[in-house]
Amino acid sequence: MARDRSSTRRRAGVLAAALSALTLTGALTAAHAPLTAKPEPRRIQPRGHDVSSHQRSVDWYAARAEGARFAYIKATEATTYRNPYFTGQYDGARRAGLVRGAYHFALPDHSSGAAQAAYFVRHGGDWRADGVTLPPALDIEYNPYDKHHKCYGLSRTRMVRWIRSFSDEVRRETGRRPVIYTTAHWWTACTGNSRAFAADHALWIASHGSSGPGRLPGGWRYWTFWQHGTKGELPGDQDLFGGSATRLRTFARGR
Repeated sequence: MARDRSSTRRRAGVLAAALSALTLTGALTAAHAPLTAKPEPRRIQPRGHDVSSHQRSVDWYAARAEGARFAYIKATEATTYRNPYFTGQYDGARRAGLVRGAYHFALPDHSSGAAQAAYFVRHGGDWRADGVTLPPALDIEYNPYDKHHKCYGLSRTRMVRWIRSFSDEVRRETGRRPVIYTTAHWWTACTGNSRAFAADHALWIASHGSSGPGRLPGGWRYWTFWQHGTKGELPGDQDLFGGSATRLRTFARGR
């Protein structure tokens, strides 16, 4: 995902080994368990994209014409930054017929997980079971502001606690656990490859330039979203959903 507050593109170092063929997956339900339906072939998995202030005024109708069926839009960062284009992007995606959701970029060295979650929910990260709103998403990856503290100066134990604090607050305020966006490399380095979230959090895995998402982190057996590139036909980063269009709306509804 793109960093909003400078022209520098941040991209976590994705070192996961490529699979020889795409591992097809199911999406996680809102509450606890993975969907048990047979995974869908890639040709019918909905395409989507994620955007931030870098994309500014997105032509959502053109994106839909190019095949977009869902989008994630950056809302906030830490407890001090709001995407100034968020409202137009979020509402525009919906008007064009996309299922859309909001994401928060975590800065765990700035404030607690609960504080950042509360800020996020207040400024776009809420959720409704309307079938067109994706659950809130937490973007957590290498520190783009300090290369010497890639894990934000937190121990692995403290990082896991920070993520849990964020998740608990999002669930308390919205009724949903957040989707977790990360890379296998970051998750291993900064959480010790914690398995604490796989059972009840959907995974949005970032892995670029390969035929599949590669090794999944921390006990996850399935990915729900896969960010597979930073450039393509759609504005922003390029994503896939692991199921069918029907399952995408089911996931959005929280079932």
